[in-house]
Amino acid sequence: MAAVAFLGLGVMGYPMAAHLKNKGGHDVTVYNRTTAKAEQWVAQHGGKLAKTPAAAAEGKDFVFSCVGNDDDLRSVTIGTDGAFSSMKTGAIFIDNTTASAEVARELSTKAEAAGFAFLDAPVSGGQAGAENGVLTVMVGGRQGAFDTARPVIDAYARMIGLMGPAGSGQLTKMINQICIAGLVQGLSEGIHFGKKAGLDIEKVVEVISKGAAGSWQMENRHKTMNVGKYDHGFAIDWMRKDLGICLAEANRNGASLPVTALVDQFYKDVQAMGGSRWDTSALLARLER
Repeated sequence: MAAVAFLGLGVMGYPMAAHLKNKGGHDVTVYNRTTAKAEQWVAQHGGKLAKTPAAAAEGKDFVFSCVGNDDDLRSVTIGTDGAFSSMKTGAIFIDNTTASAEVARELSTKAEAAGFAFLDAPVSGGQAGAENGVLTVMVGGRQGAFDTARPVIDAYARMIGLMGPAGSGQLTKMINQICIAGLVQGLSEGIHFGKKAGLDIEKVVEVISKGAAGSWQMENRHKTMNVGKYDHGFAIDWMRKDLGICLAEANRNGASLPVTALVDQFYKDVQAMGGSRWDTSALLARLER
């Protein structure tokens, strides 16, 4: 059992923190910007509540965060009453936010200067993956810190990989989102085409999902897409945030992402249709409007 803090109890963080407490058996202290959510978590799972990130992190072996974006991450780490101000020497900070590689490198440098480690560890698997404790975790940082943290991270993961030095976890998550964007657009166009052609989409998918066209998106989203239900996954607002990070990084490293840029604009169209909180499979709705 380790002394653990978890900062950020949103859609992902709430169940992840619960797995650390219930499955991992760790002593968990939580912090959330909206205190009522932290009170709810403690009432449901036990553990302790802290009023600031610094108070949550003090004396802990591992401090986790899962917040919204770079600015939120800086706020809970190096902002007023941030966790970095109270972390003990030798502790490890594990950030599960999907953020930029730039902020990961920045915080890793600050952590090492202060005598503790930082791992950027964004996740994939969505709300269902978080609730079921089967997330894929892509990690950037030093081998030693990774080896120490891995058994703790395992409480909410089914796959954990060290991808390279600081920032590598975030870069890997960018690739994940780039690949998903293209897959969902292709699946949307396929379903749209099939409907226009008068085919039975269920029968079509039953056949083509067993061949080269098969994907997780096809297996898990075609049924809801076919009936126009878009409340089963990762929200478009979040996807556009992630794709914005991808495109900004591509501008820095010289990568060409024409499909990603195009799909990002398609998601913008869906937002304009009122679909900001629809899941990413709602690209089909744009074609059917």
